[in-house]
Amino acid sequence: MSRIAARFAELKSAGRKAFVPFISAGDPDPETSFAILEKLPGAGADVIELGMPFSDPMADGPAVQASSLRALKSGANMNRTLDLVKKFRKTDNKTPLVLMGYFNPIHAYGTARFVRDAAAAGVDGLIVVDLPPEEDDVLRLPARAQGLDVIRLATPTSDAARLGKILDGASGFLYYVSIAGVTGTKNFDASQVRSAVARIRKATSLPIAVGFGVKTPDHAREIAEIADAVVVGSAIVSHIGAKAGAPRAELVASVLELCRSLAASTHAVSGGKVSA
Repeated sequence: MSRIAARFAELKSAGRKAFVPFISAGDPDPETSFAILEKLPGAGADVIELGMPFSDPMADGPAVQASSLRALKSGANMNRTLDLVKKFRKTDNKTPLVLMGYFNPIHAYGTARFVRDAAAAGVDGLIVVDLPPEEDDVLRLPARAQGLDVIRLATPTSDAARLGKILDGASGFLYYVSIAGVTGTKNFDASQVRSAVARIRKATSLPIAVGFGVKTPDHAREIAEIADAVVVGSAIVSHIGAKAGAPRAELVASVLELCRSLAASTHAVSGGKVSA
């Protein structure tokens, strides 16, 4: 069983929802980025999304774009991203880690080489936001051969026909984008998310994670009452950006405290209801 499947099975058995933080690899610098990454499981992370920095992240809002640019300015590249994963795996062989980003850096690295090196480093899954189901065989097939899940995204505009295409070949979990737009720029409508997730559940047994627009512990609790996993990215990388000039220990402690509060709200929901 993959780490992703094992983690969601474990959480389901415990009646808990998954907290999934996102950070960009190398933001604001390699050392600080790893100091945050290695401590995320202790701050409540059940699955980690690690962004692959790219100069033109078109699905991302200003906060994630800025995090990617900070990382690139500090020397981030695909080799260094995979090195972060290798270093993480030296002390944590249980927490699922998913790389999230765009196909351009993967193509430039070499797709076959990338999936081989990612699997060897300890990556569990890939979210490539600009690679639609009709075109992802170039990545999904070699990734599957290496035991990597290619996680697909559904959006508020995904109708029944489109959802069928998205789910055909999807694995790991399904990522539902709660808003129409880029990350971190709008607030979600909980009633619309609830309706969408209910519709998706009728079509798949995959765990459903919801992200985009989840910024606060209250937001995390709302989404945890609906979905299997809560993804928070812009709020975390915005916090990193705001603290980028602080001493490393202070920045790391502050980011982890934010993650603990988001995780606590996510984990307070048991079986779709908030625990007393």
